[in-house]
Amino acid sequence: MPITQAISAQIPYLRRFARALTGTQTGGDGYVLATLEAIVADPAEFANQPDPKTALYRLFLKVWKTVPVNDHVDPASFTGDEAGAHRHLEAITLQPRIAFLLSALEGFDTTEVAASLDCTVEEAADLIDEAGKEIANQIRTDVLIIEDEPFIALDLQSLVEEQGHRVSGVARTHREAVELVRHERPGLILADIQLADGSSGLEAVNQILELLSVPVIFITAYPERFLTGTPPEPAFLITKPFKSESLKAVISQALFFDRRSHRKDEPEKSQSPV
Repeated sequence: MPITQAISAQIPYLRRFARALTGTQTGGDGYVLATLEAIVADPAEFANQPDPKTALYRLFLKVWKTVPVNDHVDPASFTGDEAGAHRHLEAITLQPRIAFLLSALEGFDTTEVAASLDCTVEEAADLIDEAGKEIANQIRTDVLIIEDEPFIALDLQSLVEEQGHRVSGVARTHREAVELVRHERPGLILADIQLADGSSGLEAVNQILELLSVPVIFITAYPERFLTGTPPEPAFLITKPFKSESLKAVISQALFFDRRSHRKDEPEKSQSPV
């Protein structure tokens, strides 16, 4: 397979990983661009790798650790979700967080995680295990679920509650979602794209975001329609059918980068209604 074909097939997924790691679309895309530039500068080294996918992620992580993409991320000025990321830097240890994302979000097995992180398989397994323990003691919040399929909504509710969060409501339509937000303010939204009455979960979320600032995880069977490089794009995206481990990882990431969320051992602040 030509190097360009091998790389292009992985770019949407690398961009998803980069955004989850950095907490912003511009920051993640900036490091992906820097990674591609590194490949262009030395294509022979990448072409000789037996597994282009893990080689791409390994190179991305190398670039991310060593190259500040200052035209995309200003480390001296944090706003919005970036401010939340700065405040929560100690919430999850860095290396376990990366290993967990590679495993749960990107579907890498332990051997591939080890290759991406340039460590042993045993070390990778230890990092994934450590991440699971840390995330289990992570941030809590109230979650609004926008999903028209009853069984999927039930699965989402069970998964959210297993993580220690509370489901503030389940909406099947655009109208129900907006109405629920007017009565109780969520700290996270899980939203399907197509809803029961033909309305759009995306439009419902856009209306909700006019009322309050809240992290959103979109759930869709067609992620390629959103990961196009044309703004605006969702920072957090899960593909149907989803794995519970993948969604847990993204929930933790979304809350980690939200400036208003808090640790379980921090006192809750009262929230005024919308």
